[in-house]
This record gives sequence, C-alpha cells and structure tokens, in this order.
Amino acid sequence: MSEEYVYAVARIRSAELRLLTSSVLESLLAAKSYDECLRLLSDHGWDIDESMSLSTILKNERDKTWKFISELVSDPHVFDVFLYANDYHNLKAAVKSAAEQIDRDDIYFAKDQCSIDPEIIRKALGQREFSSLPSDMQKVAAEALDTLLHTGDGGLCDIIIDKAALTKIYESGKKSGNEILELYGELTVAAADIKTAIRACMIGKDISFLEKALAPCDSLNVDRLAKAATESLDAIYEYLSHTAYLDAVPEIKKSPSAFERWCDNLIIAKIRPQRHNPFSIGPLAAYILARENEIKSVRIILSGKVNNLSDDSLRERVRETYV
Repeated sequence: MSEEYVYAVARIRSAELRLLTSSVLESLLAAKSYDECLRLLSDHGWDIDESMSLSTILKNERDKTWKFISELVSDPHVFDVFLYANDYHNLKAAVKSAAEQIDRDDIYFAKDQCSIDPEIIRKALGQREFSSLPSDMQKVAAEALDTLLHTGDGGLCDIIIDKAALTKIYESGKKSGNEILELYGELTVAAADIKTAIRACMIGKDISFLEKALAPCDSLNVDRLAKAATESLDAIYEYLSHTAYLDAVPEIKKSPSAFERWCDNLIIAKIRPQRHNPFSIGPLAAYILARENEIKSVRIILSGKVNNLSDDSLRERVRETYV
C-alpha cells in the first residue's frame, strides 16, 4: 500500500469520530421540531444556516464528503462507482429532454456529484453526437433515444438506461480489486433486481420485460428470479429464501422502504470491519458509504419533522450507524 493511503486512512480514522452515532440519531428523533434538529446537527459539525432548504443541507454534506476524499487521494476516480447512478440519471434526463426538445437545468445532478460533467451528456444528446460520451455509454444513449422517439415509451427508455447503469456499477465493482467496492456493486444490483421483480409481478409484466430489466449478478440467478416474478409474489419469496437474501423477505413483505433499509443496513454491517483495517483503500470507501447512510437517515428524520410523522414511523426507517 502506498504512503498516500497510509496517510489517508489515518485522516479517515479522525473523521470517523465525527460521524453521527445511534444516540445522536435518537436525539434527532426525540427533538420537538425541525429547527431543534438543525441545532443538534449544527452542534455535531454539520454546516447549517437555518435559511437553507433541506435539499441544500444534504447536498452540502455530500459535497463535504467528496471534497474531503479528494484531499486524501490523488485520483478520486477510484470511487466513481458511487457516482455512476447519478451519471445515468443525467443520461435519462438528457434523453427525455432531447426527445421532447426542452432544456432545463434543474433535472440534472450537479457536476461535483458525478463522474461525467452533465454538460457533456446534455450536448451529446442535444446534438445527437454520442462519440463525446464514454464508450460504454454511447450505445445505450443512442438506443434509449431511438426507443423513446419511435415508441414514445418512457418506461422502456428508463429500463434500458437503468440496466446499463447497474451493469456499469457491477462491472466497476468487480474490476476494482477492492472488497468494499465489489460488495457495493453486488448489493446495488441485487437490490435493484429484487425491487424490479416485485414491481413487475404486482403489475403483471411478462418474461420479456423482466429479461430486459434485470441485470445479472453473482448472488442472484436472474432467470429464476424472472420466472418467479411471472408466477406470484410467493414464488419470488420462495426463490429468495434459497439465496443470501432470505432475511430480507420479511422486510420486502412490509414495504419497499423497509427493504431499502434492510439493504443499507446490510452494507453497513459488511463494511464495519474496515474500521480495523489500516492497510487498504477499504476504509475510505467505507467512510463514503457511512456518510451517505447518515445523510439518508437525516433526510428521513428532517422530512418526517416537516410532515409531522410519528417518531415510531421514522425510527422504522432510520438506518444503522457505522460507529
């Protein structure tokens, strides 16, 4: 391991001390108001002005994470796997904008939250010139736009792009040589496949749809999952009971949000050993995921306070903490 990462891990150890603990999240849940939550977060190192919108508060915290990571490593692109979902969201927005001949700035993730400048994607689709895109995005961009223009089916367009995004995340995790990045890719694809199969089953989609939508991964047999989804929800549950996602079945039966929480908590449980690993980039990747997890929990709590949701309903959705 290079001296660069030895120094970086030492900095990460210090930063971990500022991560929100379960007791801090419990204090946020117990707070009487949204403003009281903001004061608590400010006391724990979040840079908050009470005039900020919730989306600005969360974006600023994500920006802080990536600024910190960029200070630690000479090539932050090793963590681009965490940004590919935003890139493909931007591709989806650009395809629909090009097809509908509209141009809006507010439908794209900002440049600092992406691995590809969104302006490059916008121009490529607007000018029908795909060569400026990364090679693995060129074909999917052309196919998605052609599909939307000829069929008008926005859902089919989404399927094409979403599957490409999952494939990119999965392959990048595999190629990284890092167990945390590989784990992230695997669980991201598996969770998306399970959610797609459940939704497809509930609205009666056929096997052709599922074959187009499901992205292969090691922990699921997508052919068997697709077949189960054409039969019944119970068939999906039965298949999953023979996979690594057996414990997820009760959460899936509760609600989509309960399943998402289960997936996020599983990642946190899997990465927690990185706190004792001083000799790889794993602790940096784990820190990024830990920060994203706590930002999700804060979003859930603050949104709940705004909408007067009960503490118990929020507590069911808040993620486990890394520390």
